[in-house]
Amino acid sequence: MAEAGKETRQFRAEVRKVLHILTNSLYTNREIFLRELVSNASDALDKLRFRVNRGESPREPDLPLEIRISIDKDAKTLTIADTGLGMSAGELAENLGTIAKSGSEEFLAGLAAEARSAGEESGDKDKAAADAANIIGRFGVGFYSVFMVADKVEVTSRPAFGENAQAHVWISDGLGTYSVETCDAEEPKRGTVIRAHLKDDAVEFLEKFRVESAIRKHSAFVPFPVFVDGERVNTQPALWREPKTSVTREQYDDFYKALTYDAKAPLDAQHIAVDAPVQFNALLYIPDSSQDFFGADRDFWGLDLYARRVLIQHRNKELIPEYLAFLKGVVDTEDLPLNISRETLQENVLLRKINQVIVKQTLSHLEKMAANDAEKYKRFWQLHGKVFKLGYHDFPNRERVSALLRFNSSTLPDADALTSLDDYMARAPEGQKTFWYVAAPNREAARLNPHMELFRKKGIEVLYLFEPVDEFVMEGLGKYKEWDFKAAENAADDALASFADKEKPEKEAAAPLSEEDNTSFDSLLARMKEILGDKVKEVRVSHRLADSPAVLVSPDGGMSSSMEKLLKVMQKDDSLPVKVLEVNRDHPLLRSMLRMFKADAQDRILAQMTRSLFDASLLLDGYLKDPQALASRTGELLAEAAAWYTEVRKI
Repeated sequence: MAEAGKETRQFRAEVRKVLHILTNSLYTNREIFLRELVSNASDALDKLRFRVNRGESPREPDLPLEIRISIDKDAKTLTIADTGLGMSAGELAENLGTIAKSGSEEFLAGLAAEARSAGEESGDKDKAAADAANIIGRFGVGFYSVFMVADKVEVTSRPAFGENAQAHVWISDGLGTYSVETCDAEEPKRGTVIRAHLKDDAVEFLEKFRVESAIRKHSAFVPFPVFVDGERVNTQPALWREPKTSVTREQYDDFYKALTYDAKAPLDAQHIAVDAPVQFNALLYIPDSSQDFFGADRDFWGLDLYARRVLIQHRNKELIPEYLAFLKGVVDTEDLPLNISRETLQENVLLRKINQVIVKQTLSHLEKMAANDAEKYKRFWQLHGKVFKLGYHDFPNRERVSALLRFNSSTLPDADALTSLDDYMARAPEGQKTFWYVAAPNREAARLNPHMELFRKKGIEVLYLFEPVDEFVMEGLGKYKEWDFKAAENAADDALASFADKEKPEKEAAAPLSEEDNTSFDSLLARMKEILGDKVKEVRVSHRLADSPAVLVSPDGGMSSSMEKLLKVMQKDDSLPVKVLEVNRDHPLLRSMLRMFKADAQDRILAQMTRSLFDASLLLDGYLKDPQALASRTGELLAEAAAWYTEVRKI
């Protein structure tokens, strides 16, 4: 290296402070320096390609456009070389000697001014815009992240254009001074070589696998080949930048597997290219497997955010709402406003716009799937419906989300069948304007729910809700196309009075009670209330039961039992709710209890039966707190019944 032309300069005091912050505090992950240096190299190659496309001839025109990274463990150096635009001595001092001096930003500004004044032809102008849009560096400080891992950096550069073919080297320790001098080295023939002398605590970057890992994570999709010790690292193309018509399903599937490490192909894919209201490309996937977003996987969602093919943030949650958390994929935007380190977004206006577009595009995609491929949509719902239901929070899109919801119901043949709200409405009898539902842990439990008896009798379809979130969804939706959502157990006595009976009773109806027995039955209800005390608000005759002897009902049509139970769990409240006990006056058990009451109002077995009836109703509601007491009373009643039976039969 020749000494002629060497010039040593001091960083200004404020610049030294900024540099200290940049190299010690700004970046939270030290491997980011590789992303920044590769991005700068990609910029230089893009600038060169742009000028070549304009008809200019560079030095060494046969050199391939590429980035090469080499490791020298003995010398403890990491070298990144590109065959791009290169820099003169003045440009080295200008671009690397001044913090926040952005050559790329200046380059783009110059292009814009030149295009306005020169009026390029439309074809060349479009090509120039496409190339210029790939230039990543806009802040001029990413280069200095190398001082996080290096105590000395040498930047040797030879410009690709101009009569002066002399190479120059910029050298600095990142502390107080830098120097620029001429260089007699043959390399690079064109472009820039950055040689970082690594600190003792950064020798991990002398391992090839470590460097390759960082490149694959952050810079896997830069548009030029990246080699590490002669082996190409970025072999996967940025499919989201390709025309949709040129990408095969196999390519989509391979990209998904590489992105997610999922051995299974995705259920479906969306390829999005948007120019307005915001410009971005996206490749989004619906996995063919579910995640536990309400448990262990709660934080493992979001889309990978790229800026011009360079990863900015993994699992960015601003890009999609939580109810689309099942989506996997990438979003790449041209106009992302970043802070000085590219790690924190300065403001979220752009991301909110992207979010809105992705939501609308995804809902449209799901609507087409539901209309054109019912089996695939059913598979989607079985895998991801649990989290998609959270879309009831999305007020602007609530109607569209509601139309995409699916439920099992009393009309369907089995637990796997699904219905939409629109299909439910189409099957409903004339005059019905309510979606009725019942919450239960499974289909059989829902079918046996005493509140279902009146609906079966009237032939009214009831939606079955199997997930805890479902009732929150119903409460949150409120209405769909002017239809209300209401729990079957909260149906008023006359709610279904206008609908004719569709189902004949399986058993012959009990004979009506005499006037005297009616009066006695009222007294029995009072005695039952006396026995149960403050465990119930009231004991009254039910007009909803046909086959069951009793049921608990929320007073005054309050929240459903399942919703109340869920809220009590959330509030860590284990107290039993005080409800109304409704009894079926025509049930054989209640008729027998009436006879017992008329014989002896204080009968011990009558009291036991009353408590057991209440416990059984609690059990159906999922509230039974003392199963031992229920088992004990049941045992006693069975013993009494067996004794009576053997006495009557003289066994």
